[in-house]
Order: sequence, then C-alpha cells, then structure tokens
Amino acid sequence: MGAARTELGNASTERRHGAVARLRNTTATSAGGVLVRHLTGVPQLVVGMRRRDRDGMTCTLPKGTPHPGETREETACREVREETGLEVRITGELPSIRYTFVQRGARIHKTVHYFLMVPTGGDLGRHDHEFESVRWIDFGDAADLLSFETERWLVGEAAARLGLHGARRDTPAGAGRSAIVGATGVVSPCDTPAS
Repeated sequence: MGAARTELGNASTERRHGAVARLRNTTATSAGGVLVRHLTGVPQLVVGMRRRDRDGMTCTLPKGTPHPGETREETACREVREETGLEVRITGELPSIRYTFVQRGARIHKTVHYFLMVPTGGDLGRHDHEFESVRWIDFGDAADLLSFETERWLVGEAAARLGLHGARRDTPAGAGRSAIVGATGVVSPCDTPAS
C-alpha cells in the first residue's frame, strides 16, 4: 500500500492508505437461563425485549456478567432474577454459546453459560432496567421472535431435552464447534436469596 505524506513544519508524518487499526482482543463471560413453565399444558419460556440503536428492538434470553466470586450458577440465578423479576431454580445445564463481536475498539470473544430453570415465585413486573419489557412466549414462537441465531438454537436444544415435540435443533450457520459447547450433568438447585 502506498504511503501518504503530510508536512507539519519541519516534521513529516506518514500513514498507510487503507490501513486498518488493530483491535485489541479480550474475553467476556456471562451466564443466564432458559426459564420454563407450562401454562394450560403449553410450554413457555421468558424473553426480554430491549431497544438497540443499530438493531431496533431485540428479543433475547436473560443473562449477565458475574460478580466477583460468583459461580456460573449463582450468576445465572441472580441475572435471571434481576432481569425477569422471577425467583428461579436451576434444573439442568445447557450448552454454552460462544461468539465474537466488536465494541469500543475491542474484539470481544464471549462465552455465555446457560441453564434450564423453573420459576419458584416473583413477578415479571419487578424486572430491572435491562429490558424494556419481559414476557412469557410459547416455545413454538421462539424461533420467530428471538433475535440471535445461537439463542434460537439453544431454545431448540432446551425443548428437545424437555421432550417437547417439534423442537428445532439445527446448528446455527457457521457455528462450528467453537460456537456451541456441550453441557453434561444436572446442576443442583440454586437457592440464591433475592436482593
């Protein structure tokens, strides 16, 4: 690539035409849940809606970042409680999702650990400011409403593990092995008190 030269007094500076600034790489971790109930025999899960400048409205699963010293399970229970207003109990572990995005000059490699959960109390009206609205949706509507392909896949995986008929479990396009990380075992219930 050719260089552009600018004269500044006696000094000259050069920069490359078309050069791209290097992004610093960093990692991030979150935890959340697929919160499940059955209403008159119809399986439902909780989603949150938030407005994003670049995307308009997004519909996502509840999740968030750990506080120092928290386990993944504690983070998932706290974040789901805060973002939905519901008290929860973990019933199983789901695969983790990995993805990369760019924000404020950094390439962020993020892993989100997910758990199957059931509500044990609370009220959706008590959700925090993270979402503009929170609501129950039928599992069958999740593929059309959720904004992110990896979350749509994860809900299909949760549906299959729950034995729900018609669960869509197609691996996200381009996901490869790095996007979906398998989970095994059942996790103990989370008895995190409300704060």
